[in-house]
Amino acid sequence: MNSREFIDIPVRVKYADTDKFGVVYYGNYAIFFEKARTEYLRQKGFTYKELEEMGYHLPVVEFHIKYFKPARYDDLLIVRTSVDEVKSRAVVFKYEVLKEEEKIAEGKTYHICVNTENKTVALPSFFISFLKNNL
Repeated sequence: MNSREFIDIPVRVKYADTDKFGVVYYGNYAIFFEKARTEYLRQKGFTYKELEEMGYHLPVVEFHIKYFKPARYDDLLIVRTSVDEVKSRAVVFKYEVLKEEEKIAEGKTYHICVNTENKTVALPSFFISFLKNNL
């Protein structure tokens, strides 16, 4: 990644994460990204739960990933996470998945902000500031 603020989150591959060939099933990377994104916010000082309690939610509306090498059962992966872009109603997170310091995948998740009625709304100003401080 570039000079952006990032957090490294360890993820140990469980047997249940793999397919019949012993490779991490591609859909499980979405779960790895979610774990990393949640921990990223927590380590930066703001939890997703707090945002929900205020009536805001950040559903994923796009998910992109590129795979370079497979991960297998019991591998210790590092999911490097950063805020990539902040808009008035959306935020983009960027990820790199590392195995023994080698990048094996990279991706992004795009989130819009919705209220408890599932209507698109602007991100709260304090959250925009929080996110921009981590760019």
